[in-house]
This record gives sequence, C-alpha cells and structure tokens, in this order.
Amino acid sequence: MSVRAFSLLGLLGFWFLVAWIAADPLVLPMPQELFSPLWAELKSGELLFHLSRTLIRVIWAFTLAMSLGLALGLVMGLFPHVDRWLDPWLVVFLNLPALVLIVLCYLWIGLNETAAIIAVTLNKIPNVTTIIREGARSLDPNLKAMTQVFRMRKQSVLQHVILPQLAPFIAGAARSGIAVIWKIVLVVEFLGRSNGIGFQIHLYFQLFDVRLVLVYALSFITVMLLVEWLILQPWEKRVRRWRTA
Repeated sequence: MSVRAFSLLGLLGFWFLVAWIAADPLVLPMPQELFSPLWAELKSGELLFHLSRTLIRVIWAFTLAMSLGLALGLVMGLFPHVDRWLDPWLVVFLNLPALVLIVLCYLWIGLNETAAIIAVTLNKIPNVTTIIREGARSLDPNLKAMTQVFRMRKQSVLQHVILPQLAPFIAGAARSGIAVIWKIVLVVEFLGRSNGIGFQIHLYFQLFDVRLVLVYALSFITVMLLVEWLILQPWEKRVRRWRTA
C-alpha cells in the first residue's frame, strides 16, 4: 500500500478518534454514519446534480483565470515597462479580499451565473499572473540569444523556447489554482446561487444537519483529489521531465 493510502487511513483514524471523544453525532458523526445520507442523496439525484453545477463553474473559472493570467504574467515578465505600470494593480487585487469581489460582482452584475464565474475568475487571475511573471523573469538568457542568432519566428520562440521553460510554473499555477478556485466557488454558491455544493452546504447549515454538510463537502473534496492525483500531478511530472533529462 502506498504512502498516500496510509496517510488517508491515518486521517480517517483521526476522524474516528475525534468523533469518539466528542460522542455526539450532532457535532461530529462517525464516518460510517454518512453512508445512509450519502446513498439517499445519490439515489435522489440531488448530489450528482449539485456536484455537476459546481464542477461546471470550476471549469469555467479555471479556464478563464489560467488563460488570462498566463497572458498577463507573460507580458509583465517579458516587458519591464509594462510591469511597472501594472504591478500596483496586481498588488491591489492580490490583497483584495475574495468576499469583497464576490459581493461587488453580485451587486454590479446581479445574482446570476455570469457574476459568479467572473467573481471567481477575478479572485484567481492575480495569483496566476504572479507565478507566471516570476517564471518569465527566470527564462534562460542563453536560449534567448540562440533564438536571435537563428532568427526564429516569434511564434516558434513562444512555442519551442518560452512555453517549455514556463511549463513548471504553469503546472504550479494550475495546481494551486484548482485548489483555490473550488473553495471560492463554494463561497459564491453559498452567498448567491440556487444550486451547487456551496448552496447545499448553506441549506443544511441552516438546518444544523452536520451529516449532510459533510456528505456534500467530502463528495467534492473527493472529486478534486481525483483531479489532482490523476491529472495535475502526472502532468506536472511530465512537464518537469526535460529539466532532468
């Protein structure tokens, strides 16, 4: 059994211990006590429906934040004069609380899907931009000189020289991005959507139903762990392979 599996078993054992000490299922139920509400939510289709709505929001926000953050970070890293102009803006958005952006988007755009996705995207773009900018600043100057000697086209330079060097930074931004984005999506749903995991957590919070709060939270955590282990970590190893070749 792998170290990762042992680690998860240790976490599960810790849950058993804390639940046993608390001795109150209204505070923290035993893990096996979640099977019945989990099956009920699966059977009714509620869990899969709300899970799919949250996943759609995560995918949209992740795609937009990574695309815009990559472009902005690359420009700021490669062109110092642009960086001097935009750096104060970047610092402001990095330090602007996520809750403020969410509330403002809902007030300005309305309680709709567009506002929700824009709010999440705006919260993540500064982080992606910062990581990519640092990567662009650390590009190998010798490779840049080579492209000038061989008079490579700009498109070829970007594709074969810049992006391969930025790949580890892009992978790092993606891994941290997916972790942050889904948490912000839950807050967005908690505050102003009528479906999704965050909405369901809000509903069962009002009903003081700890079991269903845990069922919905853990279901989405499981999906995000699978995305991390099956997609993001293998991709990161692949893009870093050339550095040790």
